[in-house]
Order: sequence, then C-alpha cells, then structure tokens
Amino acid sequence: MNALQKIEPAFGLHFREVPQPTSPAPGEVIVAVGATGVCGTDVHIYEWTGGYESMTKAMPVTLGHEFAGTVAAVGAGITGLREGTKVAVRPSVVCGQCANCRKGLSDLCTQRKGIGVSRDGALASHVRVPVENCIVVPDTLPVELAALTEPMTVCAEAVDNAALKPGERVLILGPGNIGQGAALFARAAGAEVVVVGKDDGPRLAALRRMGFDDVVDLGERSLEEALSAHLARGRFDAVIEATGVPPVVQQGLDVLKKRGIFVAVGIQPKPVTINLTKLVREHQQIRGSYRSPVPTWRRVVDFLSQNEEIAREMISHRLPLAQAIEGLELSRTKAASKVVIVPSS
Repeated sequence: MNALQKIEPAFGLHFREVPQPTSPAPGEVIVAVGATGVCGTDVHIYEWTGGYESMTKAMPVTLGHEFAGTVAAVGAGITGLREGTKVAVRPSVVCGQCANCRKGLSDLCTQRKGIGVSRDGALASHVRVPVENCIVVPDTLPVELAALTEPMTVCAEAVDNAALKPGERVLILGPGNIGQGAALFARAAGAEVVVVGKDDGPRLAALRRMGFDDVVDLGERSLEEALSAHLARGRFDAVIEATGVPPVVQQGLDVLKKRGIFVAVGIQPKPVTINLTKLVREHQQIRGSYRSPVPTWRRVVDFLSQNEEIAREMISHRLPLAQAIEGLELSRTKAASKVVIVPSS
C-alpha cells in the first residue's frame, strides 16, 4: 500500500510503498481507513520546525493520527469488537507494563507511543492499532465527521481546563480546527466566545458559518487594539491559546483578568518568555492541556452525532491520499479550514 511517511529529520514527507498490515497481533485490530484529518501536528512534522525530535528514532513512520474507519481484521483474544464495526481511534498507545500502567495510571505511562508520530498512522489505506484504542461510533455518523473525534477531544479538554461558567467571556487565540472546536464547546458551556486570528480569512469564515459573530482578524493591529471594543467591558475570564506562536502567550495573558485562567493547547516550537512577576501579582493561572481521558471521547462522539451540520462546516477540503501533501500545504498556508484525506477517493 502507499503511505505518507516521515523518513528523516528535515523538511518534507515522502510517499512510499510499504507492506499492508493483514495479520493483527493478539489484542490488536486492522482498521481500513475511511478518513484522516490533517492536523497542526502533521504540519509541524512536515515543516520540521521543532518539538518533535523524539520521533526521529521511529523513522520511517507513517503520519496520520486523526482518523476513523472500519475494522477489517481482528486479532486473537478479542471478543468485544467485530469486523465491519465503525471506529474512531485514540492515537495514544500505552505500554501496559511500566509502573504507572501496572498501578492503573495509564495516563501517566512512561513508554507511551503516538499513532502517526512514533508508530505508523493512518495516512495509508490500513493501519494496525490496539483494540483498546478503538472507540465505536454510530453507523449513522459520517466517517469524515468521526475522524474529527480526536481533535475535538483536545478542544473539549481545553474548555474543561478553562473551567468556564455560563455567562463568562472566553478569548480563543487561533481559529484553526482546535480553536473552532474550543469555540463550539465553550458556547455549549454557556460562555460568550471571541475568536482571534491573523490573516485567517477561510478559518474565520468557517466560524461565521458555525454561528460565531465575534471573530476578529488582527491584520497589522496589536491584540489589544483589535480587541478594544471587547476590552471596554473588561478583560477576559479565560483565554485559550491555540496558535503555537510564542509571542502570543504573553499577549493573551495581558488581556486576561485577575485570577483568570490561561489554557495553553497550542504546541510551541521553542521556549516561551512570559512576565512571571505580572502573572503572580494578577493571580493568573496557566494550565497546559493536551490529550483527554476516554470518557471525553464518548462525550465528543455524542456531540458530533448531535451537531453534524455545524461540525461539517469545519471541513473545507476533502482530498485523496495521493494529494495529502497538497492538503498539508493548504493547511500550513492557512488556505484551508480543515483538510480531510479520504484514501479511497
């Protein structure tokens, strides 16, 4: 089968012919990939801008960690999942052997591997995954929307970490897929949502189609200038940073109220400098947010099933696997909202 792989720690990706997995090991299944989302992580790996050096030892490795598909083969010892079942897949694979896993603290696994980062992912026709990573989704949920489950769990976790209350005001920095999903969950929590981007026309337009009126494109203005009308009401109760742009962190803290919560969900390519004295005196909190627990996945699947029309607005491009690099370019140049790769198209 053809697979899009990272083969060296440098700019670029390569299509390579690799063996198609056909015989899953005990406790594993083969998933026939139905759709795979292009993520900011994939763009960072493609550009090799920093933050993913640990995956070098896994190369060559197939990318693709936001995906859904159909179980094509089942390994020995599996009784709870049958061939033909539609699933979304959690990309975080734990070892089950380290001290934390043996204590039942698998979220603290010291040997964790990421599908599409440190083991082969879904930018191919088939992928081998542990059965425990499969989340059954309704047959009625379109596979391209099921493929949004992983990024939407990141969004839900960010909003959970922001601890929003009805009527509070949240600023979301970055209108990409994570910012869009965070906006949806923040709105569902009853918060007033403002989303900011910079030269992000297509993504801000997607947010408007999703019913968000308070979207701001910075252009050449500073963040405080662009938000002057909103800041006239006071600084924000919470800020969710989803840009991965280091200078944005302090800018977001500057518009956060005293005792406000700043949630960092964007992956930064290098260390960030902040005014810690100001943060201390303002009693502000910075909370890192990354993967989510399993119960959140089931909550997100339900959310997607109940909000198909809105969720579909997040997807701007559907491309075949042969055009996956084109999809990455669309994402890195902000010409796309969300690119979904459909191997069979």
